[in-house]
Amino acid sequence: MTFHIAKPIEVQSMAIPRPFAGIRVIDTSQVLAAPYAAYQLALLGADVIKVENPSAPDFVRQVGTDPALNDRSMGTQFLTQNAGKRFLTLDLKDERGRTVLKDLVRESDVFLTNARPGAFERLGLGYRDLAAINPRLVHCAVSAFGARGPKREYTGYENVVQATSGYMSANGDRQLYPLRQGSPAIDYATGLTAAFAIAGGLVHLLRTGEGMSIDVGMIDVAAALMACHVTSHLRDGFEPVPTGNTMALATTSMYATKEGSIMLGACNTAQMQRLWTLLERPDLIKQDPFNSPVADFDREHAVLSAIMLTRTAQEWEDFLQEHHVPAARVRETLADSLNDAQYAERGAFAPTQIPGIDGPLGIPLLGFMLGTDPLLPNRPPMPAGTHSREILTELSYSEQTILDLLSAGVTSTPLPYSPQHERDRE
Repeated sequence: MTFHIAKPIEVQSMAIPRPFAGIRVIDTSQVLAAPYAAYQLALLGADVIKVENPSAPDFVRQVGTDPALNDRSMGTQFLTQNAGKRFLTLDLKDERGRTVLKDLVRESDVFLTNARPGAFERLGLGYRDLAAINPRLVHCAVSAFGARGPKREYTGYENVVQATSGYMSANGDRQLYPLRQGSPAIDYATGLTAAFAIAGGLVHLLRTGEGMSIDVGMIDVAAALMACHVTSHLRDGFEPVPTGNTMALATTSMYATKEGSIMLGACNTAQMQRLWTLLERPDLIKQDPFNSPVADFDREHAVLSAIMLTRTAQEWEDFLQEHHVPAARVRETLADSLNDAQYAERGAFAPTQIPGIDGPLGIPLLGFMLGTDPLLPNRPPMPAGTHSREILTELSYSEQTILDLLSAGVTSTPLPYSPQHERDRE
């Protein structure tokens, strides 16, 4: 299978702007949401140092679809949001590990965590503790339910937040609901929200010289993703009804075709007029289709259902888009979607190579471009502790101190990988 990916990392133009170059970020987070925020900052040029426990690193290192990668603690769910970072291990339950982290905080701009609210405070590593060391620190805490409120100490992941927030109640169809959305959209939206908040904190730092505390709750992000439903409910008690692929307007619903399915997206008056004109049904054109769109839904849906069967989904997409009517053939597999030439032109995915791992590896990049080229990570995801010695040396630790920390298990460096490792496990 061939995916369209961006140009190889080694030929990335150094002229591409990296707005966060010179910014150092300490990323103590795990799983998806907060690490994804740090990944965005790394792509934008920040020096992101991911801190993991030497005996219990980020557990998604062992989560993914490739058992061989999971065995290497480089699972695909880890690779997704950990390129462009350096990797340091520290046992923060050990006073020596906390001392190293504090030394690192003195020379950093951003501190990112998704520990349960109160956990770092009990270690003497809460916002107030770290701000006393570095008043310029932008501190961002990500959690399922936020740092205040009756659920502040509740734990949760994507599925729990989807269930709690009401996100599932609007998903599915009349036969099957509530329904969990398959993609971890709230996780990644939380990561983007946190990255945006940190960027705002850095602007504040630039203008005032003062750091700040940022509290990001996945539950709040879920509500933001449901903004139109939430606003309607708060106005008049509206409850969204799961409708699956059939939307309120017949001209914005999905239909079977001669081959495949087509999703129509004629949302405004002009688009609807163009659609009915192209389909030679001027009798269905309305001057004000939004006054009572549901009243004529059944008739319009029946007409569209019959007409759409006369061509294939791809033929309809080409024809309607040519005449500026939003429509798309429904891609039924991820491979079908990712092989779209649009991705190739925009360089949406970056190839990467990890020492000792053969075969294709590609990761999504930013959802935007600065200039004309995609921003590629400057290093691939690596094993926990890969850069421990390098970072400790930068902190001016002596060789003997580094050896002491290594021998005590406060920090670690990865063992060289050998294929024999795999055979020994068989």
